[in-house]
This record gives sequence, structure tokens and C-alpha cells, in this order.
Amino acid sequence: MKLCNSSEDGWPSTSSDGLGSMDGGNQMMKALTLTQPWATLVAIGAKRIETRSWRTPYRGTMAIHAAKGFPKWAKETCNKPEFACELGPGPLPVGAVIATCRLISCIPTRELQENRVIEVDYLAGCGGFVLDDHERDFGDYSPGRWAWLLADVKQCQPIPAKGALSLWDWETLTQRVP
Repeated sequence: MKLCNSSEDGWPSTSSDGLGSMDGGNQMMKALTLTQPWATLVAIGAKRIETRSWRTPYRGTMAIHAAKGFPKWAKETCNKPEFACELGPGPLPVGAVIATCRLISCIPTRELQENRVIEVDYLAGCGGFVLDDHERDFGDYSPGRWAWLLADVKQCQPIPAKGALSLWDWETLTQRVP
């Protein structure tokens, strides 16, 4: 596993790939906080569709943040076979950014329920998004919800960060702080 968009010293940095923007010694990137185990499922590539009760017009790079809270019901979810098979043993990180990805589309879940292949970014090599059994297990596809289609997921070592509700701006120092 590597650090997200890291420089040679291992800390996040801005590069010509367009990830984030520099503001003095800080990097800004949109972020989305997910409760575990869903944050890790996104980070390891087992979950490519995040479902939400709200949509966003934002498209682009964002950080995946694992919420600090890990409720009992969510911990129990980790023991379900379909989750345990993907997650494996060991503790899940909390209160940290654990991946970056690219949000490429936000569509009504009903479009996925119709079992269509959603071609959203063919030129970028993302292929199609299909609501298979795993995605169905890992999301809430009830009527009125939105499917956030994620691509180019890059897992990283946990970077401690305070999360927030909604889509938020993650700012991290690009220099090590003693």
C-alpha cells in the first residue's frame, strides 16, 4: 500500500496530475466521509458505487475518509460473509483518509436497478458500471437515492483527518509537522 499522491518524503503533494490545488504549504481536495466498513470497501476496490440520499454536481478527484465513529451495527456488518470475504482479518482504520478516487458521475439508483450497463467514462478506461450482487450488498439502492460512480481508486496509508458531513474540503500540510 502506498501513500495517496505522495511525494518522495511520503506526504501528499501536488503534481502535474491535477490532484488538488496548492495554497501555500497546503493541498486542498474534496473529501467524502464514509462509515466503516464501506470506506475500506471503496479503498480496496470492492465497492465502485457509493449510494447517497443526495446528489452532487461535483466531478473530479476526492479523498475517501473513514469516519472516526464505528457504530456497533456497522462492526456487526463486517461479520456478514459478503463483507468478511472482502475485508479480511484485522482492524479497519478510523478517523483518517484512506484512499483517493475520481467521482465520474452521479445518477439516480433506478438507472442501475434497470440492469443497464452505465458507460460513463469509456475514454478514461473505466468501463461500464453494473449493479452486480456485490455492489447490491454494499449499498442502499432504494428509490430516490443516488449512485456516485467512482473510478481510479488509490488506497493509501491512513492519514489522520477530521471528517465532516456532506462533501467537504480536506486540507493537509505538504510538509511534515514535528
